[in-house]
This record gives sequence, structure tokens and C-alpha cells, in this order.
Amino acid sequence: MLSNYAHTVGVAAVPGVERVLMNLEKVVFGFFIVLAATLNFGFVIGEIDNPMHHHIYELFAAIVVNLIATVLKFGDRTQIGAVHLSTSLVADLQLVAAACVWAIAFHVTGEGMSREITTSVVSLSAGALLANIVSVVLLIAETVMLRR
Repeated sequence: MLSNYAHTVGVAAVPGVERVLMNLEKVVFGFFIVLAATLNFGFVIGEIDNPMHHHIYELFAAIVVNLIATVLKFGDRTQIGAVHLSTSLVADLQLVAAACVWAIAFHVTGEGMSREITTSVVSLSAGALLANIVSVVLLIAETVMLRR
């Protein structure tokens, strides 16, 4: 993506610039994958049924970063890229479902965050965490398989 931009604006004529831009793209890609996993982990960690251990803004941040990571995964047309995208879509689906459960508990039923609701929200987020862990493992495996 960035290398196409480099060719368009003419900076590819400078030796080494395209390589730096390509590495920056991979850094951003890896950053968002790992950040998505760590934010998700931060939300899940704690007693599963204690609402005081799971903050709504942390869930919101996990959703936003997961959506950004999903968008970044759209450009890869390899088999590993397809699995990356699949894991990201699973994480997005489960995090959005967790947010919906939370929103319904607060705004529709008026029940608030009971132990049962909190357990459901955290369980859905834990499923998303598993998908994010698979994505991080794929990123590590892909990096190890690269040849210089």
C-alpha cells in the first residue's frame, strides 16, 4: 500500500526509501494486531463476574482497535492474510456482541451489570481474545518464515 504511494509521488527513486516505507507498513500492521490483543486481554483480566474489574471504555478501545486492525488486514491476498482477516472478523463479532449485551443490560432492561451479565460480556470478550491470540501467533509465524 505505501510502496504504491511511494511510486506515485516519486520517492521510490531514492535508494532505500521504499524499503523503509515497506517496513513502516509492517510495523503499523503488527502494532495494531498486538495492541488489539493487549487491550482485549486488559478487559478480560480480573474476576469474571465482578463488574468493577471490567471497564466499558476498555471494551470500547478494544473494539475500535480491532476494527482498525481488520481494515489493515484487507489488503493481503495470501492464505495467511485470509486467516488473519478471519480471526479479526471473529474478534470484531464477539466484541460487538459483548458491547450489545452490555448496552441491552443498561438501556433496554435497566438491569445494569449484574454478575450474570458481566460474565456474559467477559466470556464473549474472552472468545475475541482467543481470536486475537491466533492472529498474533500467525503474525509471529509469518515473520519467522520470512527470508532475507
